[in-house]
Amino acid sequence: MPYNGYSDYFEKPVILSVALTGGAQGKEANPNLPEQPEEIATDLAACEEAGASIAHIHARDEDGEPTTSVEKFQEIRDLIDNHCDDILVNFTTGGFELGEHRLRPALEVEPQPDLATIDLGPLNFGYDTYALNTREQNELYAERMLDHGIRPELEIFNNGNIPEMNHLIEEGLLAEPYWCSLVFGMQNGIPAKPRNLVNTVDNLPDEAEWQCLAVGRHQLPLTTMAMSMGGHVRVGMEDNVFYDRGEPVESNAQFVRRAARIADELNRPVATPDEAREILDL
Repeated sequence: MPYNGYSDYFEKPVILSVALTGGAQGKEANPNLPEQPEEIATDLAACEEAGASIAHIHARDEDGEPTTSVEKFQEIRDLIDNHCDDILVNFTTGGFELGEHRLRPALEVEPQPDLATIDLGPLNFGYDTYALNTREQNELYAERMLDHGIRPELEIFNNGNIPEMNHLIEEGLLAEPYWCSLVFGMQNGIPAKPRNLVNTVDNLPDEAEWQCLAVGRHQLPLTTMAMSMGGHVRVGMEDNVFYDRGEPVESNAQFVRRAARIADELNRPVATPDEAREILDL
């Protein structure tokens, strides 16, 4: 259920996802941001120890530029398996050009990821850059993931994306529970206001599980609010490179440790990877 009071608040574990790298800022924004496979896997091992149960993975080439290279994703996957115990792996399918190439890593890397993203609508970046995400592409990605047993992470950047999710449900392309990521504070995304989190959650279908992520200074207050509402959260350097005002974060694990402490203060148990699998029916 998206939100049904506090009947199971103290029993339901909170899933902590960590987005380590992203496809935008790099080491020029924070030299601690992991770009290469060994950096990603090493940081992720510390995140898993701190309480993360899902790893959201982007790949970069040797120059630090975003890539959809199957070989690079395979290298990251192999190192995750070497460094981590049991964390769930979630591959991005984000990108600026339409096409199935964005989905190839999720389908071709072995073992395949537990989850992969579907961006439900277009996005603006800066003044003249945008990411296209059409209904046709979303149908294709959802159908291929369903065939391969990969759970989609449905990235909702504004409330207009929710009808696109409902369309995929009506077409029989999504299995329950629907794993929704609610994104706040991006350029043409949902404004990062508490009332907007409540409103967006209220518009989700009853069969949804949801996590909140928010960029920059919005990360801490919005994810804390989400935990208090019984939801799940994503933290990490894809979304925010500062731990406090003027204080660059030392690692992704530092974010995860803080999220775990907040969950403890809110009397929310932190989900293990096995508990995350149970919640998401993986």
